[in-house]
Amino acid sequence: MDALSTVLEATRLKSIVYNKIPLAAPWGLDIVKDENSQFWRLVSGSCTVGSPDGRVIEMKEGDLIFVPHGSAHWIADKPTSLRMPSPEFVKALRAGVPVFNGDGEKTILIAGHFEFDYQPLHPFLKDLPPIIHIRQYVTENQLLVRQVAQLMLEELNNERPGSSVMLKCLSEMMFVHIIRAYLEQAAPESGYLSALNDPRVSKALKLMQDSPENDWTLESLASEIGMSRSVFFNQFKKLVRETPLSYLTNWRIRMAQKLLMTDNSKISEIAAKSGYQSEAAFNRIFKSKTGQTPAVYRRVKPFGG
Repeated sequence: MDALSTVLEATRLKSIVYNKIPLAAPWGLDIVKDENSQFWRLVSGSCTVGSPDGRVIEMKEGDLIFVPHGSAHWIADKPTSLRMPSPEFVKALRAGVPVFNGDGEKTILIAGHFEFDYQPLHPFLKDLPPIIHIRQYVTENQLLVRQVAQLMLEELNNERPGSSVMLKCLSEMMFVHIIRAYLEQAAPESGYLSALNDPRVSKALKLMQDSPENDWTLESLASEIGMSRSVFFNQFKKLVRETPLSYLTNWRIRMAQKLLMTDNSKISEIAAKSGYQSEAAFNRIFKSKTGQTPAVYRRVKPFGG
């Protein structure tokens, strides 16, 4: 399994597609900050998005907007339209109250969000920009985003048996294609995703992610990938923005979080699987990273995720 796939599996990506949303101009929504990543896909019509960093983005049919950090933003038929706070809009939809159903230009959006089970978020999520605009028909992965979105639309339109499962699978596929499309159109110069393009640093990431239980040291990792200790340390820190052993510690704790929710083993066994021979040391580091001891974390999180 490649390094990014391992990360996505470990963070337990989940997703929920809200629905297909028909709108008629004038319309506008102020989207409040959310703990989950959000996406908007423009099925038909046109709209404008106000980015968290102040940019105004014109969306065309087939385009998709991804808000990785759930930052506050707005979306409207045009920048000057009056906007309704998103909680009020959701409340009206659930109550069956007509909203934005005037005589102006018709627009259809698909809205949804992505959830990740474990905190802290993996560095690759933190490294993403406030908003990502995926245009259709420019690169292979942008075309694939469109194709997956079209399948999602068909499921939303037809509500066939198993639709909720299909939508979950499709939206998770969508997430991977969004990340690939982002890398195609704007490859970052630093951060976890840029590290995946460095063969030796990427190999080091994969070694740690595949075998967190190993007694890794800076020297052993550098030896495995054929670099000197100092060159490896500097290159890894430059790209990933943390030291190799800091990354290893954080990865071990993420793995431990997953095991505590999915594995009925004793905490001492989970400690060993996560790279800690001392249960006391594991308890101490786990609490420093999550604010809870492993035992408390297991009690408050539902078993099986």
